[in-house]
Amino acid sequence: MSILLSAKVLPILLLVASKVFMTFAWYGHLKFKAAPLYAVVMISWFIAFFEYWLAVPANRIGHEAYSAAQLKTMQEVITLCVFVLFSVFYLKEAITLNHVAGFILIAAGAALIFRS
Repeated sequence: MSILLSAKVLPILLLVASKVFMTFAWYGHLKFKAAPLYAVVMISWFIAFFEYWLAVPANRIGHEAYSAAQLKTMQEVITLCVFVLFSVFYLKEAITLNHVAGFILIAAGAALIFRS
């Protein structure tokens, strides 16, 4: 259990949870196009409030083990992974080969950040 609470693992878990909230905040409303824009903005802001309660501690704790650049890179890769699942399973949108190729290039760039 202590490994999950370590400065190396806990930030990753918190970032995954925060990105789930943020993905719903930014894209969840796309299934509700009839809803007024002001309403979806307010609901999205409400969801994002809880995302901050996960992301800020993730970065604070994670900075003990990772650089700011590494934390930001992790966040972006996690965002893409969560988004792919969200897009396929919630929005029912297909992921194309171009999407996969682009994500691979982003992941390759992210890998450079973690090279010693």
